[in-house]
Amino acid sequence: MSPLTDTNLVFRALIVLGLIGFGFYLVAERGLVTLALNADKSYISYVILGLYVLASGHWLWLAYTLTSERRRFASLESELAAGEFELPGDMHETPPEAGLLEEFLANLKKKTDGDPSALLTAFGDELANRHALGQFASDVLLKLGLLGTIVGFILMLIPVGEIEQFDPSLMQQLLSSMSSGMAVALYTTLAGLITSTLLKLQYHILDASAAELATRLAVLTDVHLSRDAT
Repeated sequence: MSPLTDTNLVFRALIVLGLIGFGFYLVAERGLVTLALNADKSYISYVILGLYVLASGHWLWLAYTLTSERRRFASLESELAAGEFELPGDMHETPPEAGLLEEFLANLKKKTDGDPSALLTAFGDELANRHALGQFASDVLLKLGLLGTIVGFILMLIPVGEIEQFDPSLMQQLLSSMSSGMAVALYTTLAGLITSTLLKLQYHILDASAAELATRLAVLTDVHLSRDAT
C-alpha cells in the first residue's frame, strides 16, 4: 500500500465534507435554508441539522482512526517484505493506545491451533461496529423527517377542525394557517431525506475502506502470519 493510498481516506473525508459544505453554502446563498428554517414552526429542522453536524464530526473522527489502522497495516506489509517483522509474544507487550491491528497480532501469537479465522472475523466485526452509531443516526434523521411530516399535517388540519360555520371572510386566514402546516411537513421531510442520504453516503465510504482493510489483512495473515504464529 503506497503512502498516498494509505492516507487518502482522511483526504477523501475532507473533500466530501468540503463539497457538502459548499452545496449548503450555495443553497443558503439563495435564501432557501433561511426560508426552510423560518417556515418550520416545529423546530424539527434545527434538530435534524444539529444531529447531522454532530454525526459528521463523529464520521470524520472515525475516518482518522481508520486511517491510523491503515497506516499500521502499511507498516506491517513493509516489515514483512523486509523480513523484519515478529509477532508480539503477549497482549501486555502492546501499549495501552494500541489499535485493533496490534490487538489482532498479539492474539494471533497466542493462538495454538494456527487457525486465524475467528480472530479475522472479530477484527472485521469490530471495525464494522465502530460505524454502527452512524447508521443509527442516519435512520434517526429519516425518522425525524417523517415525524415532521406528521406534525405538519396535524398543524395543517387543526384550523379545519376549528371551523364552526362557513364564512368566506375567514377562508384566507384558514388557507394561510393550512399552508403554514404544509410548509412544516414538506421542509422537515426534505431536511430528513437529504441529511440521511448524505450521512449514509459518508459512512459507506468508511464501510468500504474497513472491508478492504479486513480483506487484505485476511490475505496477508493466510500467506505470511499463520505459519509464524504456530
